[in-house]
Amino acid sequence: MKSCKVRLEQIAAPENLREAFLRAARGQAHSAEVIAFRARLDTELAALREELLAGTVEVGRFTAFTIFEPKERRIHAPCFRERVLHHALVGRCEADFERWLIDDSYACRRGKGREAALRRAEHYAARHEWFLKLDVAKYFDSIPHAVLLAAVERRFRDRRVVALWRRIVEAYETAPGRGLPIGALTSQHLANFYLGTMDRLAKERLRVAGYVRYMDDMALWGEREQLREARRAMDAGLAELGLKLKGNWHLQPTARGMDFLGYRVGPRGSRLSRRSRRRFLRRWRGIEAARETGGIGEVQAQRRVLALAAFVRAARGETILQRVFGDTSGAGHRARTASTAAAVGTTPLRTAAPPTATTTSRATATTTSVSASPSAHAAGREGPTD
Repeated sequence: MKSCKVRLEQIAAPENLREAFLRAARGQAHSAEVIAFRARLDTELAALREELLAGTVEVGRFTAFTIFEPKERRIHAPCFRERVLHHALVGRCEADFERWLIDDSYACRRGKGREAALRRAEHYAARHEWFLKLDVAKYFDSIPHAVLLAAVERRFRDRRVVALWRRIVEAYETAPGRGLPIGALTSQHLANFYLGTMDRLAKERLRVAGYVRYMDDMALWGEREQLREARRAMDAGLAELGLKLKGNWHLQPTARGMDFLGYRVGPRGSRLSRRSRRRFLRRWRGIEAARETGGIGEVQAQRRVLALAAFVRAARGETILQRVFGDTSGAGHRARTASTAAAVGTTPLRTAAPPTATTTSRATATTTSVSASPSAHAAGREGPTD
C-alpha cells in the first residue's frame, strides 16, 4: 500500500474548512446548530483551523438515538462543529482512500452507490450458476482500533494527519479498543477502506469470477467448489482483521435468487425482497400519517417519497408505485396522492387497495418494528452448517 502526501495544512486550509462547512450544512439550513455556527462563521472556522494545527481539536461529542429502519441500529451523530471537521478531513483524504479501493466496491464512493452495485450484481447473476453471499457480524461495532489505525498509518505520510485520524477513532468505542460510531462521515469512509483487503483477497488471490461489495455486504460468483474454498479463505481473512463472518452466509444456485441490499437478485434481473416491500409500505404510510397530522410539510413529504420511489425503481418496481400512489379513495386523499404521484412520476389509478402495514418512526424508541420470516431452504443451498 503506497503512502499518500496529504498534509495537515491542506486539511486546515481556510478554503477547505469553508467548503467543509457548506457540505456539512447542506439540507440543514434551519437547524439551530447550523444557524448558531453560521452567525459566527469566520470566528468558528479560524478557531477550528488553529486547533487543527496545534493538535488540540476536540472530538467525541455525539447525540445518540435509535432508528428501526431498515433494522434497529444505535446512531451516534457528531455535533455540527465536529461534522465540519469530518468533512474537512474526508474532503482531503477521500481521493487517497479511493486509490486503494477496487472498482467493484460501491459504498461511500462518487459515481457508485446502491443502484450501481445492484446492476453489477445482476450482471454477474446472469452469467454464473452459483453465488456466495457473506457479511460481517456487527461490523462497525467490531472494528479493532489498533489494526485499523495501523492501516491508516501505512496510508498517510504526515504523522499529524495520522494523529488526527487516531484522535477521532479513539474518541468512541463499543468495547475496549473496538468500534466506530454509525452516523459519522469518517466512520463510513474508514469502514469502507478497512475491507479493501478483502476486496483484493477475492479478486487477486482467489480470482473469483464475480465479486461485488457494498460496505460489509459481499457477494461472490463462480463454480461451486471455488466458492466453497472462497468462503473458508474469506473467513480467515476477516479473522486477520479482527472480524467475524456472520453466521447466515449462503452458497446456492443463482437461479434460486440472492437477497442483496434489499433486493432479490437472480439471472433474469432483480425485484424488491419481501422484507423491502413491507418496509416500503410501512414507511410510505408513516410519511402519509406525518403529513396528515402536520408533523411534516408537503415539500418534505415529497422528498421522502422520492427517496422511497428511487429505491423501488432500482428494481423496476413501477407496478408497486402505481398500486400505492394510485389509491384515490376520499377527496382529501385524492389531492395528497395526486401530489405525491406527480412527484414520483406516476399516474394515480382510480381503484387500489391501500397498503396494510404498521406505521414506523425512524428515530424513537416507541417504534413498532416488523420482521420478515426466513424463506424456506432451497434445494442445492449451503449455509452455516456446511
